[in-house]
Amino acid sequence: MTTISKLGFPVKVMARDDLKSNDARRSDSDPHLKVSLGYIDAILDHLDRHDIRMYRMSSDLAPYATHPDMPRFHGMVGESRAELAAIGAKADRLGIRLSFHPSQFVVLNSPDPELVKKSIWDLVSQAEMLDLMGLGPEAVMVIHVGGTYGDVPASRARWVETWKILPEPVRRRLVLEHDDLRFSAADVLWIHEHTGVRLIFDHQHFWCLNPERADMRQTLAAILATWPQGQQPKVHFSSPRTELREQVKVDKTTRKKTVRHVAPVFTGHADFCNPFEFATFMRIAEGLDFDVMLEAKAKDLALLRLRPDLLRYAPDVAERFGLAASQAVALEAQEDDVLVEEEVAGGA
Repeated sequence: MTTISKLGFPVKVMARDDLKSNDARRSDSDPHLKVSLGYIDAILDHLDRHDIRMYRMSSDLAPYATHPDMPRFHGMVGESRAELAAIGAKADRLGIRLSFHPSQFVVLNSPDPELVKKSIWDLVSQAEMLDLMGLGPEAVMVIHVGGTYGDVPASRARWVETWKILPEPVRRRLVLEHDDLRFSAADVLWIHEHTGVRLIFDHQHFWCLNPERADMRQTLAAILATWPQGQQPKVHFSSPRTELREQVKVDKTTRKKTVRHVAPVFTGHADFCNPFEFATFMRIAEGLDFDVMLEAKAKDLALLRLRPDLLRYAPDVAERFGLAASQAVALEAQEDDVLVEEEVAGGA
């Protein structure tokens, strides 16, 4: 019997301009993790109000906490123990699954040992926050393999070697995702075989980079199987951007701007999720249990739109997320209410 899957979104709340995801003040204003956690507390209320049970926190939640030239910020995670515990307890009480996706500057397979050292420091800091929140093993940190440096097999092997020196809290929280340009799902499965690291399946990335021509369901099942029994895996879903893009060029001599329209790049994420693509994927994955992080650019607005779309076009898929036909009108009204809520917040 399949469990009810969760839908989530990352970082920025688009429905409310007044809800910040982290303390983004510059260093001279003394930003702090405690301020960020106050913002997260308000975001949890927003998620609960709209029955959203998964959320990815900003990788900048603890501002400058690992900045090598700003030691005055290095102790902020320890200084925020009580606040971290309170946020973790609230998320647990509300049934909201939390996670991190450390920035693209975290690279564990770099040939530069200093970059690897700094990357590990960033991961240690984020793992410490999740531990101090008291969250279970499903609260993870998602990263990519890194660069190819002209040699994919050697770069994969370097990632494996770095895994061996990672502190235990990092290994316990870390999960690895294939990407759209460098490392395919087959590459991360190879890394899993040599490390045991859990993996993330990304639907759009799989379409963008699958040189092995692997079968989607078989690959998805293999990636989900990297998670231990009793842990709910999660996958990433986004639709590709399809509209024309404006490309602006400035003449260096005349400073005159010219604008031309160019075709989309299908590695780009669309603002919303195509419900037909989503339903097709979920039907391919029938019988496999996982939560879904939506990586649409419209964030929570995309999630709130997808739910009534599923009830309209794919009620069998909607049922998997605990949605019943009787909720269709209410969910559409909720989406309208959120847009009004955004206008009110923006004018406040």
